[in-house]
Amino acid sequence: MRILMITLSLFALVGCAQVQAQDESFAIESLGDGIYVHHGVHLDIDDGYQGDICNASFIVGSKGVAVIDTGGSFKVGKQLREAIRKITPLPVIYVINTHVHPDHIYGNAAFLNDKPQFIGHDKLANAMELRHEAYAKLNARLLGADAQASELVKPTMTVKTTLELDLGDRKLTLTAHPVAHTNTDVSVIESKASTLFTGDLLFIDRTPVLEGDIKGLITEVQKLKNSPAKQVVPGHGPVTKDWIVALNNDERYLSVLLTDIRASIKKGESMESTMNTAAASEKDKWVLFDIANRRNVNTIYPALEWE
Repeated sequence: MRILMITLSLFALVGCAQVQAQDESFAIESLGDGIYVHHGVHLDIDDGYQGDICNASFIVGSKGVAVIDTGGSFKVGKQLREAIRKITPLPVIYVINTHVHPDHIYGNAAFLNDKPQFIGHDKLANAMELRHEAYAKLNARLLGADAQASELVKPTMTVKTTLELDLGDRKLTLTAHPVAHTNTDVSVIESKASTLFTGDLLFIDRTPVLEGDIKGLITEVQKLKNSPAKQVVPGHGPVTKDWIVALNNDERYLSVLLTDIRASIKKGESMESTMNTAAASEKDKWVLFDIANRRNVNTIYPALEWE
């Protein structure tokens, strides 16, 4: 029951040239220097979740392509792979998952025939195994036919602390984070254009969500401010060069939420009541605030009761 409740919440997570993929609805944003991003839409389950709500990126180097997150279904992964093939014939040699949430990992299967290294946090494989049954049931219910072939593909290479990957004319440095958004968070920075891919350690526009540890997430957001990045690709939302502002916005929301929940617990207010009041001052600053914020309270309140 606990796993099911968590996984239901996970599905809520969720000028540059525009390059059109084979499916005209699957747009790719070129950031220059061989870096491309497909932006998922800001949808919640009740708005028609279709597996395409997160950012899926790829980097073209002289040796091959690295993909960072693959979407929430085989269908989305296939669209991403077709978009890559329209841009370069170079092989996909790395597929990196920034964390375990289903909207980021179920497109992996579309790349199996490329035989890349699938890369993730040292705890990712175990997290995938623990969630496999619940995720499969949710995929079948929410995605219908699009869930077909959306199998879990576990990492063949893991990141315990840091890992460096060679794309030829650029290097990727992967960092495994302590428990924050999840217990499987990995960020990526590439050397040529100094682009940081945060996964869901950073949300822009869409309400930040977490299942891990709010205090840990605040700490990791603060650490990201020391990055040498020139631009940042968040897990959800637009690419930004004003990434310090974006991180500050996330930190502000999370800090307000933490303070308000602690205050409610101290006053003896119920979790249900706290869902209606915590971080209310942030309501007009984020997309999907009402449903995402309530789910955050549902996750955080029980943990903070034991502080």
